Amino acid sequence: MRKVFYLAIVFAFVGLVGVALLGAVNEMPRYSSPDNPPHNEVYERYVEKGPEECGGYNLVANIILDYRAYDTLMETTVLFTVVVVIIMMWGVEGRGEE
Repeated sequence: MRKVFYLAIVFAFVGLVGVALLGAVNEMPRYSSPDNPPHNEVYERYVEKGPEECGGYNLVANIILDYRAYDTLMETTVLFTVVVVIIMMWGVEGRGEE
């Protein structure tokens, strides 16, 4: 009887999440609408003033290393932390076998 109750709770939760996701998708702007978030001034700024503001002619490098430098630094920090933890875990596993 408990399994049926827990299963009903899981299905109810999944149903609520599904309704919330459908509601969110319904509220999104249409693809070619001028109010759509991709239609903004950021792209034009990156392309037109990128070489002037960043000093480089490579658009991708300008965006990653200058405009989004802090975001890139945090992503690099997270990846470095993951690699260090994995290496540490391998070391702990090897010591237990000796």
